Amino acid sequence: MSKEKILKIKLIKSGIGRMKSHKLCIKGLGFKRLNQVVSVIDTPSNRGMVNKISDMIEVVEG
Repeated sequence: MSKEKILKIKLIKSGIGRMKSHKLCIKGLGFKRLNQVVSVIDTPSNRGMVNKISDMIEVVEG
């Protein structure tokens, strides 16, 4: 069993007024509200969504 890498990310900016694709990335990563921290598995698709909205999120250590 290989241990999967986990990314902990926090939404620090609102999706209001953003492009639809950015809002879908927020939803796809599992965010429901501002300042929420979610843990996602580090896959290429999740990494792509993180890169797309990188100005709206921050990576939490630990």
